[in-house]
Amino acid sequence: MSSFLHDLSAWCFRRAKSVIAIWLGILALLGGLTAGFGGSFEDTFTIPGAPSQVAMDNLKATFPQAADLTADVVVVVPKGDSVESAAIRPKIEQGVTDLGKLSFVRTATSPWAKYVSGMISDDRTAAVIQVDLGNTTQVSFSDKDKAALQQAGHRIEQTLPVGAKVTVGGQAFGATFPSIGITEALGVVVALIVLFITLGSIVAAGMPVLTALIGVGISTCITMLLANFTDINSTTPLLAVMLGLAVGIDYALFILSRHRDQLAEGVDPQSSAARAVATSGSAVVFAGTTVIIALVGLAIAGIPFLTVMGVFAAVGVALAVAIALTMLPAFMGLMGQRMAPRRPRRKRSRAAAKESAADQEAAGDGATGSGRQTGAAPVAEPAQATKDPRKGIFGWWVRVVTKVPVVTVLIVVVVLGSLAIPVKDLHLSLPSAAEDALGTPSRQTYDTLTEKFGEGFNGPIIVTADIVNSTDPMGVINGLKKEIADLPGVKQVPVAIPNQNVDTGMIQVIPTTGPSDQATADLVNRLRDQQSRWKSEFGVDTGVTGVTAIQIDVSDQLGRAMLPFALFVVGLCIILLTVVFRSIAGPIKATVGYLLSAGTGLGAAQLVFNRGVGLSIINIDKPVPIISFMPIVVMGILFGLAMDYEVFLVSRMRESYTHGMAAKEAVVDGFVHSGKVVTAAALIMFSVFAFFIPEGMHALREIALALAIGIVVDAFLVRMTFVPAVLTMLGDKAWWLPKWLDERLPVLDIEGEAVTRERNLAQWPTADHTEAVHGEDLAVEGLFSGVRAHVEPGEVQAVVGPPGAVTGLLLALSGRLTLDSGTCRSAGELLPDRAPRVRRLVTFVDAAEPDGLAERLRRGLAPTTRLAIIDHADQVVDPESRAALEHLCTRARTAGRTGVLLGAQRAGRLDWLNPDGVGELAAVDPTPALPEGAN
Repeated sequence: MSSFLHDLSAWCFRRAKSVIAIWLGILALLGGLTAGFGGSFEDTFTIPGAPSQVAMDNLKATFPQAADLTADVVVVVPKGDSVESAAIRPKIEQGVTDLGKLSFVRTATSPWAKYVSGMISDDRTAAVIQVDLGNTTQVSFSDKDKAALQQAGHRIEQTLPVGAKVTVGGQAFGATFPSIGITEALGVVVALIVLFITLGSIVAAGMPVLTALIGVGISTCITMLLANFTDINSTTPLLAVMLGLAVGIDYALFILSRHRDQLAEGVDPQSSAARAVATSGSAVVFAGTTVIIALVGLAIAGIPFLTVMGVFAAVGVALAVAIALTMLPAFMGLMGQRMAPRRPRRKRSRAAAKESAADQEAAGDGATGSGRQTGAAPVAEPAQATKDPRKGIFGWWVRVVTKVPVVTVLIVVVVLGSLAIPVKDLHLSLPSAAEDALGTPSRQTYDTLTEKFGEGFNGPIIVTADIVNSTDPMGVINGLKKEIADLPGVKQVPVAIPNQNVDTGMIQVIPTTGPSDQATADLVNRLRDQQSRWKSEFGVDTGVTGVTAIQIDVSDQLGRAMLPFALFVVGLCIILLTVVFRSIAGPIKATVGYLLSAGTGLGAAQLVFNRGVGLSIINIDKPVPIISFMPIVVMGILFGLAMDYEVFLVSRMRESYTHGMAAKEAVVDGFVHSGKVVTAAALIMFSVFAFFIPEGMHALREIALALAIGIVVDAFLVRMTFVPAVLTMLGDKAWWLPKWLDERLPVLDIEGEAVTRERNLAQWPTADHTEAVHGEDLAVEGLFSGVRAHVEPGEVQAVVGPPGAVTGLLLALSGRLTLDSGTCRSAGELLPDRAPRVRRLVTFVDAAEPDGLAERLRRGLAPTTRLAIIDHADQVVDPESRAALEHLCTRARTAGRTGVLLGAQRAGRLDWLNPDGVGELAAVDPTPALPEGAN
């Protein structure tokens, strides 16, 4: 991966203006489409297949008006007056008539309607007019119509005695539209300040912010456009913006910081940009991938709106990664040497110049090495003419936390474990008007209804009855109404009516408790428990639905999904980090740290939002339930972000360890070299999240608070305190992995080892790499070992021996089989790192397959071919194929650009081709017998 990123960034660096123009063009195009065709958001929470959702779908089909959008007009008169007095009731009735005349109102129901009860408060000081707005939605109900409805309420108020008040709110006023204000923008300003302090340049500081904003702009446009085709929650775009800003700035910072460090060492800008993306960029790809997997993993919950939220947030993260890997090196190309820190610019070493020349020569795409050094030993980086970082604040801190590592580990675990205790008392619910800002119509109406009618009035439950086969439908409805009214937790049953076709009955139930209260959920379950009895007593099927019941089902489903999702995240964490760090203890340590961070973040949210600790600081007037999907979203996002810091910090420690440092010294060295950038990244991410807390949607504020606390804890107490202490305590055991597992795990080169290896071997075996192939000490377990191979352009060489050994060697030299050990450059490219490019430059023909053999041999010398390998050349027997092979060898010798390597079992069968040299592989304990010059 690092080789591919090296070449990609070098390409973007050289074509800086084109790359930047492409990204800006995409943003402009999508922005224009969004302006003309942007969709709208839908905040309806549903679970397909849930009992409440099935009942609601049936109700919409048989009782359409029951699913219409509604508004509440609440009339409150002063204490001592009565809404039923002769002076007031006629004016309310006239108001009902006037409301019914509004063009967008389907019906306005009087508090004294025939089939309605319970719309008058017990003290007779309040009455509710229910307004049916037809088959529309909260989003499509226009601001103009909302204003007209409020004006109608104001006119009613003007006809009433002094002191009377009319509020208009309810379901129609519950839509929340995503918006970004000045408070959120301040988070970006703080991030810019942190970047300036870290990088020491306003231009360098501006790059991560600019690239992050472009990524956020593109992801927002994509979300708005796709809102035309799928239901997207209004929290989704803001979550994508918040997360895209945070990771976009951080990912660019990690790469840019490495680039500037290398410029300070004297590396030329293009080579530095390529190496920065190949090393830090590889870690960015891994970190971004973990975030994306965790976000897409929200689909485990089986709730469509949560899946959509995760997917669109993942799109924002993917764009942040793509822009950091392409647009950022393009900006580096535009800035060139001006990106270098000022002081070190004066000094350029010849060693750095040689390294940069080697970097420019290494090009192409490819896979990565195993993490163990092969070939030439690594060379040291040029030293900066600066003070030893071990003497700074980060050197002091890592020495403190690793001096007595057991004590450090115990302190962190006890402190963070204690802060996570409140998680057990999380009170979860889906949003309601109770959480809207004070003074909004929806909140005013909610508070008035709660005061006059009780909490339950704002969360009615609907019971449906299938009465199509009943001989006494009204008797069934009245019987159900009576039994429901007698159940514990039911305050009243104000509505019990059939539809026009008298095939479905609808009974509205007002609980004694609010929609987010556990007692209301208990009532829903109690109603469902009666269904079988009602079936036998009344002979009808019943269902329990309504917004409250659906929200309860959604919350229950989210609660059930928490454990599977947690197991998914923890399991993924262990697997990915085992692959990356080739260690058993490291992933376990990282997982424990993640759980501590997640618990602390969720515990802080519980203290603030559920218990009301510090409400005034975050601009909330009372404790509220936490939105049901917050814990699972926070767990997913925090997992990815925690892995960011784990990778960027520990990969540097592992790099030092694999290059020969003692385990404890490697921890210190890795910490002091990555501590500054990890600190800056954590402060940036915290500032972005923190400034989403004071204003905006409650759901996003809750997520932002948990993430802000979780990030600070994870970066400073877990990754920069707990992790170095654990690694020091374990010593060499921290990097131990069973050999059998190491051989079976895939290799992810996130430390840029392949690029480092190419730089170290840039002059091997020759400076210009004209040889067709050269290899030393080549081995594939079970096939061959210790082989030296060399073929020059214009030569025809042969290797003979057992078929398995010969075929294995030829496949390895052509980049089609991975070598277990040895150093090899084929067609001018290192193996195995450049295997994909080698496969394009090396022709491999298996003569054991006779079909079309002659034609394949005729195509064996393409213009780009540097090596032609013919396996089983001794099996070429038909005249046409023999002529084609002979012609191939003749052309290769004549042109002098391509080498030919033949494989056979016996040398005598190749005499007709007159090879320049023949080497032999032994059958057992294969030690090469390749004569010098006839390799």
